[in-house]
Amino acid sequence: MKIYTKTGDKGQTSLIGGRVDKDSLRVEAYGTIDELNSFIGKAMSELDPATCRDIFDDLEAVQNELFDGGGDLANVMKERHYKLSDEPIEVLEKRIDELMEEAPPLEKFILPGGTPAAASLHICRTVTRRAERVTVTLMKQEDDVPGEVQRYLNRLSDYLFVAARIVNKRAGVPDNEYVRSAKVFRTEDKKKGSGGE
Repeated sequence: MKIYTKTGDKGQTSLIGGRVDKDSLRVEAYGTIDELNSFIGKAMSELDPATCRDIFDDLEAVQNELFDGGGDLANVMKERHYKLSDEPIEVLEKRIDELMEEAPPLEKFILPGGTPAAASLHICRTVTRRAERVTVTLMKQEDDVPGEVQRYLNRLSDYLFVAARIVNKRAGVPDNEYVRSAKVFRTEDKKKGSGGE
């Protein structure tokens, strides 16, 4: 089996049920999710298995869910059966709450960084936000975009923020606070996640 097909040599690619230009917004959306999935894999390779097995397992599930979401965005068939549901969104919410109980108190903005794994998770968080922005734009332009994908990405970015903090904490690396940050998080925000949207 050859890996190259040459069918995209004229600037088009196949969706599930059609073909579009490679620079279409739909391709940009699921392509950004694919990029995110690659960064997730990089972050997983940097996790300490002795202290972060739970986060590794979370991310392994996330990789499969991102594949589901990307496939849903690539589906333009008249009769569609989407794979991503609200269930993994609820699982992410539960894990965010669990990890926030472990996280140090948060009052100020923090800078991405710390351990290599935490820095990679922050990259994942920002790519997730970009994937969400593109998906929202796609939803404005087309009526047949599953909202579960956008909601999943929104929740995932919060999870990745918290996971990055936990990875640093377990490694004994404190948060690096933004030096000119005012106190932007209240004590009760600890249970709400990163203060994201």
